[in-house]
Amino acid sequence: MSHDCTRRLQTATRKKLRKFNSLRGREVQPGEFWDVVVVTAVDGSQRKAYELQISEKVDRKELPVGVHYKVFSDPPGPKIGNGGSTLYALQQLNDIYGKSLGRLRVILIHAGGFSQRLPSASALGKIFMAVPLGDPIFQMLELKLAMYVDFPSQMKPGVLVTCADDIELYSIAEEESVKFDKPGFTALAHPSLLSVGTTHGVFVLDPQEKSSYSEMENASCLHFLHKPSIDKMRGSGAVCKQQSGLFTDSEFIYTDSTYYVDFDTAKSLLNVLTELGPLSCEIDAYGDFLQALGSKATIEYTNNTANVTKEESSLVEIRQKIFHLLKGTPLNVILLNNSKFYHIGTTSEYLFHLTEHTALRDELGLLSSAFSVPVNENPEGSSGCCIMYSVLNASCSVGAGSVVEYSRLGAGVSVGKGSIISSCWVSPGLSVPDEAFMHTLCVNHHDQTSFVTVFFGINDNLKYTVGTPAYMEELKFFGFTLEKCLSMWGMEKEVLRFSGDASNCNLWNACLFPVCSDQQSSFLTSLNMLQAIQSASTSPLPKDTKLMSMQECLQSKNLEEMLELRKGLYKDIIKGRLSS
Repeated sequence: MSHDCTRRLQTATRKKLRKFNSLRGREVQPGEFWDVVVVTAVDGSQRKAYELQISEKVDRKELPVGVHYKVFSDPPGPKIGNGGSTLYALQQLNDIYGKSLGRLRVILIHAGGFSQRLPSASALGKIFMAVPLGDPIFQMLELKLAMYVDFPSQMKPGVLVTCADDIELYSIAEEESVKFDKPGFTALAHPSLLSVGTTHGVFVLDPQEKSSYSEMENASCLHFLHKPSIDKMRGSGAVCKQQSGLFTDSEFIYTDSTYYVDFDTAKSLLNVLTELGPLSCEIDAYGDFLQALGSKATIEYTNNTANVTKEESSLVEIRQKIFHLLKGTPLNVILLNNSKFYHIGTTSEYLFHLTEHTALRDELGLLSSAFSVPVNENPEGSSGCCIMYSVLNASCSVGAGSVVEYSRLGAGVSVGKGSIISSCWVSPGLSVPDEAFMHTLCVNHHDQTSFVTVFFGINDNLKYTVGTPAYMEELKFFGFTLEKCLSMWGMEKEVLRFSGDASNCNLWNACLFPVCSDQQSSFLTSLNMLQAIQSASTSPLPKDTKLMSMQECLQSKNLEEMLELRKGLYKDIIKGRLSS
């Protein structure tokens, strides 16, 4: 991307942020903002957590006022994916608003799921991850709404569908606007490397439509490819050739992010749910809907289950019903030729984007220290890190590439490089090693409020699963086998319990983490266990220590107490800023 393109992208992004900031805490006028903001949740517990946080945001004037904020949870039973969530959300919107839904502009943000690749967002949700920006500080919800702040006024009644863990930045010419006013689906498209297309959706455009390669163009999509191979992209005509100085690569493709559905098409999606009945498998809001669209769409994709995490016998039949119900629906594409797509769904992506990625930092104006004490400066010895919504003693040091959020760090605390400290209370003098993830959760344990600090290596794979505890040596924890770690903690491998399904043994449901009575002792106990691993020494746990898994922590989380702890931080930060 040329320097001029970068400058225009930065200018456009800052303008959107200023516009959204002007709406925060203010009663918005009709057409000025979304009529309804919908956030999806995976279950009733997550819905409650989201509703509590949104209510607090509105009370603190961190969101526009006069908007209907709704949280819809998936029905109990099997996982239904973001496609199933879309259908159920539309059904609930229809139940609430009836005929008046045809006059509303709705944004639907998919935020369900347990965030196993970024566990600091598991308890309270990825959509409520802090972003080092804004005053009051932004979370992902505000950032999503800010980046789309221009859309509602240029949109006919309908629904914009997006996800909680990505950011799309774009610039267009002064006299242009992104309009969602055509029937059917209208998707945003971003020029990307061919390798990116293998993990995203890819648009095959009509070759008869000649491109002007301006910052924004409207195009027709013949059909949509879901996570295709590079050979498939080439064979389908998805690969575009460099025609202007706007692109730095001679070959590129257009990948997906967010899409709009006009009201009449939203009604046809409601018919899909009526036709399908209760869902018994995961449906993808991108792959399973968009592949049915466009004049060249064929039914072949319905049998391709290569990208499905869990294949259900009903999936192919459901895909075929969706295809026949949506076939012939137009897929319009808005080509955002000067745009960036960022995904923040894993610990490594999170660390990179918040601490190292200078492009995103410049585009959004990200800070090294946001809504924290000390004010507007890094503590002594800290640089190249990110500190958010935290109270640190001035003598602390935080290593390069590390993130500290929603935490309290006492005098002389040091945090190594490339680590994440989330919702922790770290006692004076303690040292956290490099590349460690530490996150304290508040849980209800035997009718008492307790604390559990989970800890993992930044690169640990929490989803990697073995079929029985007998194979636990395949599970790597900070680079060691679980059996080796247990021996350092004075535990026999036979004692280790896995919560949930006994045929799914992984780090997510391994009961490794001590239950403690307060935040500080919880952190210290877990840190001692971690240091024992790294120093190859022994640190036996007391015999009566209760251990929980990350999975169990979420099942017994104490939402009200977690939010009370954040309120306490909020008050102390405000007080610290006033006295500085």
